[in-house]
Amino acid sequence: MKIHEYQAKELLSNYGVPTLKRAVAFSADEAGKLAYDIFEANNHNVVVVKAQVHAGGRGKGIVHNPTTNEPIMYNGKELRGVNVVVSDNVSHNVYEIANSMLGNKLITIQTGAEGRIVNRILIEEGCKIKKEYYLSITLDRQKGQNVIMASTEGGMEIEKVAEETPDKIIKVHINPATGLMPFQARQIAFALELTGVAYKNFLNFLPNLIKAYDEIDASLLEVNPLVLTEDDEIIALDAKVTFDDNALYRHPDYLELRDLNEESPLEVEASKYDLNYIKLDGNVGCMVNGAGLAMATMDMIQYAGGTPANFLDVGGGANVDRIANAFRLMMGDPDVKAVLINIFGGIVRCDKVADGIVQALGQVKVNIPVIVRLDGTNAIEGKQTLLKSGLDFKVALTFLEAAKKVTEVLK
Repeated sequence: MKIHEYQAKELLSNYGVPTLKRAVAFSADEAGKLAYDIFEANNHNVVVVKAQVHAGGRGKGIVHNPTTNEPIMYNGKELRGVNVVVSDNVSHNVYEIANSMLGNKLITIQTGAEGRIVNRILIEEGCKIKKEYYLSITLDRQKGQNVIMASTEGGMEIEKVAEETPDKIIKVHINPATGLMPFQARQIAFALELTGVAYKNFLNFLPNLIKAYDEIDASLLEVNPLVLTEDDEIIALDAKVTFDDNALYRHPDYLELRDLNEESPLEVEASKYDLNYIKLDGNVGCMVNGAGLAMATMDMIQYAGGTPANFLDVGGGANVDRIANAFRLMMGDPDVKAVLINIFGGIVRCDKVADGIVQALGQVKVNIPVIVRLDGTNAIEGKQTLLKSGLDFKVALTFLEAAKKVTEVLK
């Protein structure tokens, strides 16, 4: 589960991670009032107005009218997702920017052409930046350890840094038995070329960030940019947090931070039925049991010349209700032109899955081709159930045959 920047900073502040004074607004009037009360009235004449959407690249992103798709202009320039205001009348400028931004869509390198509607903005005090860095913590699944990634190239896409100058990224793994060792923190500080007061401040900053990552059960905590100010302070100028969904039961209050407007409607619907669903841009709907098999199924569809429209793992309990709900999700996607069901009978028996498919299609109207491949426990019995059902299934014997049948029906 992802959250907004301002929410991430609130969590980090609770762990002693330095952030800047800020406020979130949901309307232009509220933005103007907050800008006056918090900043202008206290003689702060430099603030930053940031669109709050679940996407990176906001600083380079352009705000567009969602109806005409024309860029929104402000002071003769295209309005961006992040705007610096330097003025003795900060509240007025913030009001104007908020009025131009809220309700319109922000298009960035990560949103694609469809963009994201801006429903809230963050107003934050400015600071004098000496240097920008990149810092993140995530899980390295191959080593089974958390890894800290740091770079002197902050404020830009880390993927671009990894592609063009990978030597500028340092990786330090954290042994779960010992936690972060002092020498590792020093190693990262030296790699970032920090000295003096800045060096000492970073050594205080990093343990607090790691503690936050561990205790909030994050799967990713990214600070980009991490900044060194002219006063040698280390500050999280931006913050991105993604929670480990499997640990949310330990943090029921975090569910209140979820912004459903930032998620695909189909993915929100899938979460209601406890289905693992991710919308993709293809035309073949996939229904599979097991994440690994689902990934392999998408690869095989691609290999056979098709393109998967979704990742959909119905899990080990592929009963009638789950299968029916899975069909409803796929039928709610106008891009889906055919469905491939690929089930391996292990925990669940193939004949029970076949019964579930037949019964589910009695509840959900499906008017596109359906290809089914069953293998494993009671696969033969399951295939017989499908063939005798009177429904227009295409039954495949092998994995590759199923993928080929899908591409054939699409043609």
